[in-house]
Amino acid sequence: RQWMYGCDLLEDGSTRGYYQDAYDGKDFIALDMDTMTFTAADAGAQITKRKWEEDGTVAERWKNYLQNTCIEWLKEFMSYGR
Repeated sequence: RQWMYGCDLLEDGSTRGYYQDAYDGKDFIALDMDTMTFTAADAGAQITKRKWEEDGTVAERWKNYLQNTCIEWLKEFMSYGR
């Protein structure tokens, strides 16, 4: 299983976050931050998509992490380069 997630702090002060999950090197599921829904890459990932969207908290937890905690850490690390 491979995860890729992170955040960007753009020059205009806005932020961007992303979360993607892969399995055996193949895309599995990704969070669409604009719609707060998950995009399943195949039929197997549809089960996870349904479970996570029915739960209702998975996307919200990732959004909170990507827009808050991740950005705070990014700003901290950026300050080391000054």
